Amino acid sequence: MENFHLDILDKRILHILRVDARVPFVEVARQCGVTGSAVHQRIQKMFDAGVITGSQFNLSAKKLGYNTLAFVGIQVNLTTDKTHEEVFQKIVEIPEVIECHSITGKYSYMLKIYAKNNEDLKRILVYRIQAILEVTGTETFLSLEEGFNRRLDI
Repeated sequence: MENFHLDILDKRILHILRVDARVPFVEVARQCGVTGSAVHQRIQKMFDAGVITGSQFNLSAKKLGYNTLAFVGIQVNLTTDKTHEEVFQKIVEIPEVIECHSITGKYSYMLKIYAKNNEDLKRILVYRIQAILEVTGTETFLSLEEGFNRRLDI
């Protein structure tokens, strides 16, 4: 797949929307010195090219009662007739797992999990993740504090 070329206007539009994705297109257009339809067309082209993959509201895990953040490396043994995809589909069904990465090294997957507290995390680990027959081991890393969380810059 070919990389999409971002020109100066595209980068300016993305910069404005990165700061606040709720800015109306007419305001983005005003700040960029172009028409609202030009902004709309540029954004649509970036969506079509896959440069922009969606928009979302960011929820505060703590405000919603999720006080424990953990990263869990899981080892998978596929001596059965199961595949990584089948194990992955079981992980997808666990709502507290908000990210799953297939990685190199000691683990097959690295998961990012939000739990209400440590007891809730234990429940997720024992009854959901370690209950998957192909999971042969896990290692849990508790996040004590998030240093920063940034989006990709242009």
